[in-house]
Amino acid sequence: MKGMDMVNIEVKQLPAYEVAYIRRTGSYFEPQDHWMSLMQWAIENGLFPPHQSFIGISLDDPNFVEDSNCRHDACVTIPEGFDKEKHKEINFKKLDGGLYALYPFYDTPEKLNFAYQYMFGEWLPNSVYIPDDERYNLEFSLNNPSDDPDGKLKVDLLVPIKIEILKLKYNNISITVGMRCFFIS
Repeated sequence: MKGMDMVNIEVKQLPAYEVAYIRRTGSYFEPQDHWMSLMQWAIENGLFPPHQSFIGISLDDPNFVEDSNCRHDACVTIPEGFDKEKHKEINFKKLDGGLYALYPFYDTPEKLNFAYQYMFGEWLPNSVYIPDDERYNLEFSLNNPSDDPDGKLKVDLLVPIKIEILKLKYNNISITVGMRCFFIS
């Protein structure tokens, strides 16, 4: 992809996460003020790194959804036993664990879309995986771009993946076929 260096993609198994979140609707390229509201709430409740993680979830593809209708969730993980009943002002949900492809992104925020394009346009089609559309893409925020000397964003972009499998048996030979590979046993 033009402007993207070769990236070493790592496949990881992630646990499920319980998160508190604030949703914003509008262009992904406009100010993301909901992050400030979430961070303030998280700090007031003792939810900050290294014990908790901040996760962004872009819920819509701007290639198919009008910019003004794109939804984004700013999330913070919450510990087991966190009393959600005391916090009616915020939303909660569970993020499913599973297999994810990790793209370690470090560049200006407006270039994050190129990481998505690389993952879905180049890496996935050339791997043995397909996207798992039942789960969200996760953007684990590792810094605040306003604190970075170059204004860069450091994010672990995690794309949910799976291997599409077909199992066949013929004359006591089992064949398992994936999207772009097969195994004989």
